[in-house]
Amino acid sequence: MLWKSGLLGLSLVLTSILIYYIQVVIFHDARNTFFYMFQDLAFVPLQVFIVTLILERILNAREKREVKRKQNVVISVFYSEVGTNAIASMSTYVNNLRVLQELLNIHGNWKEENFKKAMKSANAFQLDICSGNDNMSVLLDFLSTKKAFMLSLFENTNLLEHDTFTDMLWAVFHLLEELESRESLHSLPEKDLEHLSGDIKRAYKTLVVEWIYYMNHLSKEYPYLFSLAVRKSPFSEDCSVVIS
Repeated sequence: MLWKSGLLGLSLVLTSILIYYIQVVIFHDARNTFFYMFQDLAFVPLQVFIVTLILERILNAREKREVKRKQNVVISVFYSEVGTNAIASMSTYVNNLRVLQELLNIHGNWKEENFKKAMKSANAFQLDICSGNDNMSVLLDFLSTKKAFMLSLFENTNLLEHDTFTDMLWAVFHLLEELESRESLHSLPEKDLEHLSGDIKRAYKTLVVEWIYYMNHLSKEYPYLFSLAVRKSPFSEDCSVVIS
């Protein structure tokens, strides 16, 4: 491949020399020929700089758009496969869920400002989590079935630049490991329940924040998917995919 590039470069240089030679032979004016040749050569470094700068910006912008597009595809798959159901499952531990439902009850007519307000509210919301019930085995069973899928996401290079989503995956995976590490999830000591409540809180909050980002993306890029996602929202009191 390298020798082909060298051969091409040599061919172009020889062609250029031949054209200049023909010009001198035809017009018998070597002085003006060399004068304009050096004029052209003087502009070459500036031309290379301008073209390189513009091309670099165009290519970088295109690369960033492509990476973001792939990231959004992975995020959409995650929430379709795991995220939305994980939020719904963990919502059973949220004592102040009703307040959160009022803040995040997304409708089909939401605009950018609605999502920004919801994101701000979700980040500032003080979750009241209580893991002291006996249905953590249900959460464990659900997350366990998705373990292989979540592990495969860690191998996705498109997510390396999406720190918040990666942090969310780690939080959910850590919660799964905590639940799997206990021989029984029944009759746990109060101190241990407090620890699990903290793990659920961390995973739940990051899931919710990324979910808002995901819903905003769908509303702008895929309205038909957004319509279904709104009907499946874990914060809708009358959650139903059936349109009445």
